[in-house]
Amino acid sequence: MNLSYSVSLLKSPNLSLFHSVFKSLVESNNSGQALGLFRQLLQSNVKPNDLTFSLLLKACRSSSSSSLNSPNQKIQANQIQTHLVRLGFDQFVYVSTAFLDLCMKLGCIKNAQKLFDYMRDRDVVTWNVLICGYSRNGYDSDALELFVQMLREGFSPCQTTLVSLVPSCGQHELVFQGKSIHGFGIKAGLDLDSQVKNVLTSMYSKCADLEAAELLFEEMVERNVVSWNTMIGAYGQNCYFDDAMLVFKQMLEESVEANSVTIVSLLSANAHPESIHCYAIKTGVVNDTSVITTLVCVYARYMNTELAELLYESFPQKNLVSLTAIISSHAEKGKMDLVVGCFNQMQQLEMKMDAVAMVSILHGITHPVHLGIGLTFHGYGLKIGLSDNSLVANGLISMYSNFDDIEAAFSLFFEMREKTLISWNSVISGCVQAGRPSDAMELFCQMQRFDHSPDAITIASLLSGCCQLGYLQFGERLHTYVLRNNLEVEDFVGTALIDMYTKCGRIDCAERVFKSIKEPCLATWNAIISGYSLYGHEHKALGCYSEMQVQGLKPDKITFLGVLAACTHGGLVDKGRRYFQIMREEFGMVPGLQHYACMVGLLARAGLFEEAMDCVKDMEIKPDSAVWGALLSAACIHQEVRLGECFAKKLLFLDCSNGGFFVLMSNLYAMKGRWDDVARMRDMMRDSGGDGCSGVSIIEMTSFEDMNRNLCLSKVNLNTKFLAT
Repeated sequence: MNLSYSVSLLKSPNLSLFHSVFKSLVESNNSGQALGLFRQLLQSNVKPNDLTFSLLLKACRSSSSSSLNSPNQKIQANQIQTHLVRLGFDQFVYVSTAFLDLCMKLGCIKNAQKLFDYMRDRDVVTWNVLICGYSRNGYDSDALELFVQMLREGFSPCQTTLVSLVPSCGQHELVFQGKSIHGFGIKAGLDLDSQVKNVLTSMYSKCADLEAAELLFEEMVERNVVSWNTMIGAYGQNCYFDDAMLVFKQMLEESVEANSVTIVSLLSANAHPESIHCYAIKTGVVNDTSVITTLVCVYARYMNTELAELLYESFPQKNLVSLTAIISSHAEKGKMDLVVGCFNQMQQLEMKMDAVAMVSILHGITHPVHLGIGLTFHGYGLKIGLSDNSLVANGLISMYSNFDDIEAAFSLFFEMREKTLISWNSVISGCVQAGRPSDAMELFCQMQRFDHSPDAITIASLLSGCCQLGYLQFGERLHTYVLRNNLEVEDFVGTALIDMYTKCGRIDCAERVFKSIKEPCLATWNAIISGYSLYGHEHKALGCYSEMQVQGLKPDKITFLGVLAACTHGGLVDKGRRYFQIMREEFGMVPGLQHYACMVGLLARAGLFEEAMDCVKDMEIKPDSAVWGALLSAACIHQEVRLGECFAKKLLFLDCSNGGFFVLMSNLYAMKGRWDDVARMRDMMRDSGGDGCSGVSIIEMTSFEDMNRNLCLSKVNLNTKFLAT
């Protein structure tokens, strides 16, 4: 029977009975019935007291987070405040503090601050509630300022104060403040409390100061499960996964029972999911919602989507986080039909899609066949208001850019109310990917007008655009900006610079950039190897390959493409054979068409046409125009007309749109004095729509000022702000 209804049956209800029922509702986390009971109390002409309001507020605060976030809760909170003020109970410090806590949990930060300012009497609990509220809602600076104000007004902080405040300092920019609070805690004797030590350990781990975290953990006399979980999480957050597992084993050795947080922390620390899953089943923790959700996310992340779905379906409580993880896994594999099925399930369960789920779907739309699905989800996003979200807008821009629909990307971009740096980067990168680098550079000019400073991603995208256009001077200006602003010339920025200088005819500059990088990544090594290969420095390219392996980096297919190209340019047949064999046998890689084109070209140029044809016959994939073109080029070098005609027919049957092979055959016939065949080749070339005369130079001829004038329609000089920064 409903508790509030049972009270209404009482012939002479009194305040004590109401209080008893209130306490029962607090234990059952039922705020809805608590408010109903309070209304019944008022209708029964029973006058509430301060304890009544205290119990009512406690029942509201202890309700679930989902109900606390509903608009009805905020309306009900305002109604409670009205009664508090009317009856004068807002003058009780502990009642006002309870209401202050409710406001903070509802996210009504401004209302809570006003209530705090109007309070005539405050105690340490009141200060703690506001500090904790600020910290919990992400107002870290406000929490720290309030703590300082608390000290100035003569209040002595307690352990709860530090436990509420220290989480706000768990970021690199506030580590000094965190250390200062730690020092205050030592001076005040508050650091001996286990809760304080736990939050301090967590703070130092989030600031990547594991040494301090370990020291605090070792100093703990009594370590509870929270302490162990904190240390496991500390190692996991800093990618020390083996240490996290060692701490877990030590925890079990000391007979500390693991809980759901332990399991989640271990899974976040990259622990073996199947083993942790078995342990969770064994200990009975697997029934916890957070554990199931994390397991589903981990299985989905490691592409074990079937197991993730099986686990998801077996658990009665469905949630958006788990379903989003499964959707993301399907989208990453390109299985958009299954994504649509999950979306339908989401609709049936009346779940409202969020930005994370939408972006996961948009990132999976990479094939033209799935563009219709992308358009459908774009429409759905417009319908539910998700398209206004910057993450979703950026995802849509990327999707349209992948399909060269830059006009749609521009439309989305210019409709955005707040254009963040990420948004600018998305549309600039999209233009470069779609082969429209001039538009990317024009957008860059406009970006400067909106006071956005470029970051590493902006620079890398623009450098890629410079490669397409051969704009060496603009690339040099970007390099200057990187140096002046002390941006990290590592990974993709360094790689983009090397690639730009290589493709713009300055291998010497590319070499200097490479030598300035302390720890080149694989992509950077690949860029310099390919650069050396392109310029005929085959010995330098092969030397880089050897040095890269000494550094402990494992080559990939791009590495071997650069190495084989170097062997082809240098005519190093024996080395080419050896590297091709190493690629297949030692590293277990299946060569692609470009690898075969290099190898076939290397053999054929050395006059080993029989071995080259054997290589073509052994190919796991059908040879393309690059492979036959390499053979035709070699036939021209050796003036082998019959072989050249054979290879040219293969290219013709492939319906090759490149007119280059007509030119090669024409030149071959000319060398043999077969002028009628030369004329025939010219006629065939004209019929195919090409004249064989088109070409692009990578040497920049226009000045930077001319290029800038042509690109920036807004007449903004790039030198004005960008280069002076």
